[in-house]
Amino acid sequence: MLMAKKFYFTAAVFLLVTLFSVEAKAEKRIGVLLWTNEAHYTEAKNGVMDQLKEAGFGEPALKYTIENAAGSKAKLAELVQKLVAAKYDLIITIGTTATIAATTVIKDVPVVFSTVYDPVEAGIAKDWKSSGNNTTGASTKIPMSKLVDILKEVVPVKRLAVLYTPGEKNSEAQLIGLQKIQAHARIKVIPIILTRKEEVAQTLSGVVPTAEAMYLTGSSIIGETVPTIVDIANKAKVVTISHLDDLVEKGALLGVCVNSYRVGRLAGKKAVRILKGAKPSSIPIEPEKKVDIILNRKTAQAGQFQIPGSFMRKVTKTIE
Repeated sequence: MLMAKKFYFTAAVFLLVTLFSVEAKAEKRIGVLLWTNEAHYTEAKNGVMDQLKEAGFGEPALKYTIENAAGSKAKLAELVQKLVAAKYDLIITIGTTATIAATTVIKDVPVVFSTVYDPVEAGIAKDWKSSGNNTTGASTKIPMSKLVDILKEVVPVKRLAVLYTPGEKNSEAQLIGLQKIQAHARIKVIPIILTRKEEVAQTLSGVVPTAEAMYLTGSSIIGETVPTIVDIANKAKVVTISHLDDLVEKGALLGVCVNSYRVGRLAGKKAVRILKGAKPSSIPIEPEKKVDIILNRKTAQAGQFQIPGSFMRKVTKTIE
């Protein structure tokens, strides 16, 4: 009888150890892919992670692997293949370029994106209400009419130079958005192509005499050359504006922006729903609705820009 009890006890322990081992192997694994190290991408990633942690999906409950393409399309392609091979339960992408690269290849794993300007225009989703595929997420899109109206409170702009990079879908989408409203807004949009950071200064030297303001799109090249762009604009008394808060942090005069961290939190809420069993296509894609108006005081002083008091009352954040 004693031998039988020992046998059953040993068998029970073995079973528990086996079940624990299987459960450990079955823990959910999440891959996170960033396009670059730019601040708005990092802040969005932090927002996603904090939201997941608050919902009980932080480490060690889930295992995360974070990859960064550092702005290299070759490295991005390698990382996407790495994500495919790893067979994650959920993939989180930060940035339009990273999201397009991942969703072009990955069709059978849920993908939640953040910091994508226009997922429909970029071809990531079929519609805002339902992607119609394995994706959902949060957008940084703001009405371009709102941005232009705010810009006109500072400078009576009639010619707006739009700095963008062909092939970067978010950058192209912002140009298209402005072109669509130029007649109604009574402005002339002047597209300015930037393809190499080494050529930015030379390209802009011929632009500044033709415009009262320059809009900085979400191009990775622009993100790396903001100080150069702003310095040239300031000397010509040309106002710089963007929809990205970190570009204002780097020197752009004005920002009509959604907070990158809040966009990440919004994406994180959608990731939580998927981890609880929802399908991505059942979760609407949303833009972050709260908009900040940001003024860089250093740039205002450097360029000797006169900021109307009526505008200052609308500013929600200043960069000192």
